[in-house]
Amino acid sequence: MELGTWNMKGRQIVSFGSEGRTFNFRAAAVIVQDGRVLLHRADYEDFWSMPGGRVEMLEESREALRREMLEELGEEVRVGRLVWVGENFFEFQGADFHEMGMYYDVSLPSGSALVGRTEEWWAEEDNGVKICFRWFGLEEAPELPIVPGFLREGLGALPETTEHVVYRDPMRWGAAGGSS
Repeated sequence: MELGTWNMKGRQIVSFGSEGRTFNFRAAAVIVQDGRVLLHRADYEDFWSMPGGRVEMLEESREALRREMLEELGEEVRVGRLVWVGENFFEFQGADFHEMGMYYDVSLPSGSALVGRTEEWWAEEDNGVKICFRWFGLEEAPELPIVPGFLREGLGALPETTEHVVYRDPMRWGAAGGSS
């Protein structure tokens, strides 16, 4: 069993697996502004998710999220309260995943140019993966392919206190081109 993988900067991320099963520890940003939510997807994915990324070994999830937002959005964000602790079970590209996700309420800095964007935009991760970012109206969320699936309804009414959610996704997610 591999007890962690190394990112492009030589730091160990909290992800391990064997025999077609992987565990990930992820921090994600719930960025809601003017009735819209910011989502992202890699160029090879057929679904949307909350911006964020994997937590590095010995890194607090809040700090991981600040780092990820600076890397992906070029913004120094304010990480607020923990909204959801999500245990997400899903299949992706034929492998089984168990992901622990920490979903934080995040605010962009005052005057951020990202808030006014109406078109999707792209960024590139250290490993060369291209990521698409796009604002969606909160009313669109229930119909979007958002993972984990509890977010489709949850984004419309954020809980007042932190909620623990266990979600077993019935979909099999794969490369761009569709889910089954």
